[in-house]
Amino acid sequence: MIKKTLVLLTMVSAAFTGSLVHASEKWVTSWVGSVQGPYPVGNPSAQPHMEFAIPAPASGVEDQTLRMIIRPDIWGSKARIRLSNAYGDRAVTFDHVFMGLQLGSAEIVKGTNRALRFNGKDTVTIEAGMSAWSDAVSLPFVSPGKTSLLSGRKLAVSFHVPSSSGPMTWHAKALQTSYLSAPHSGATSSDEHESSFPYATSSWFFLDAVDMMVPSSTRAIVCFGDSITDGTASVMNADDRWPDFLSRRLHAKYGEHFSVLNAGIGGNQVAGPEEYSVSKPFLGGPSSSTRLQRDVLELSGVKGLIWLEGINDFSKNGNASADKVIDEYTHGIQALKKASIKVFGATVTSALGSTSAAHGFPEQDEKRKKLNDFIRSTSLLDGVVDFDPITLDPTTGGMRQQFIPESTTGGSGDKLHPNRSGYHAMAHSIDLSLFQALK
Repeated sequence: MIKKTLVLLTMVSAAFTGSLVHASEKWVTSWVGSVQGPYPVGNPSAQPHMEFAIPAPASGVEDQTLRMIIRPDIWGSKARIRLSNAYGDRAVTFDHVFMGLQLGSAEIVKGTNRALRFNGKDTVTIEAGMSAWSDAVSLPFVSPGKTSLLSGRKLAVSFHVPSSSGPMTWHAKALQTSYLSAPHSGATSSDEHESSFPYATSSWFFLDAVDMMVPSSTRAIVCFGDSITDGTASVMNADDRWPDFLSRRLHAKYGEHFSVLNAGIGGNQVAGPEEYSVSKPFLGGPSSSTRLQRDVLELSGVKGLIWLEGINDFSKNGNASADKVIDEYTHGIQALKKASIKVFGATVTSALGSTSAAHGFPEQDEKRKKLNDFIRSTSLLDGVVDFDPITLDPTTGGMRQQFIPESTTGGSGDKLHPNRSGYHAMAHSIDLSLFQALK
């Protein structure tokens, strides 16, 4: 009788301990690639010629495998992914979905490639306008308590599209090389070697989020905005956008307690466009007000957001009033705070004198200053990240000279997008104590 009681107590203790372990972890988003579409409408950087990999954009990919390379900001022993068909015009089927540790190029570290399932099946069909999360998959190469050893390493997420995808949902400006197999080449997702992936792209297709199972104390911070958050003019494949620098600073100070997510879209606006769809796309993607739900509120574990946006609204393409942008910005802050997300406003950097035809004129700069005055003074925000004085040349009213030459291809720059040095300065100007309340 005593022996049976001890066995029963041991079973109860084990179940209780297991429930505690489970309760001490949760899903937190570790990477995002805010989607737009349809390909090729967008603003990619350093994009190779794509006509051999995707001969007809309207038909998309067909019987091809895509290997998307992404850098998780934090790691966990289990992961799941979200595939999006948000801007397709038909249902798209995905099969042979795999995730493995990138070795280099399209090569995967031997023994790390793992199959993902969706509701227990190895295939999923996503209707137009919809997305789907995979089931959890264990990552045996992630050691508990040693996840920092994987910091900076990248995942290869591979999936096969058996029939014509039609218009492709994508994130144009990845500034990260990913890979595609040739049209009609079949399912090669399980291959660890790179021989099946002759084509490269600097964009992400269909994949728009990755979650990790991590300690429940972990908090996600979304960096939300346009091309200056997306990383235009930074170094290709170097992870030196300002959110990347911020991530490394936070991890150095607080360990793995934060996940920093980049939800920038090149050309994005706060107030425009009024309509965005597969039949009426816009280079800068959907307005911030229409994408907050998918790109922030539906992500896991988000507790903070840094919002840097508005310069495109004041361009010749946007031509919005400062009051209109402030009104939309206010509605966005209120929606985020209703979801218990702390919002930090980032002041908009100068584009005065820009060589871009749509930017650089005095009226745009006056509107920018009015928006910045609102950001600095409103009580709605939980804090301010003041990027403006960090990047401003007070003698010209434009960008500081050392931040102008662009770092992606070595060009002269456009006086709108900071280069690597500019992003470095921006991120290192942020007071990390702002985020202590999120811990």
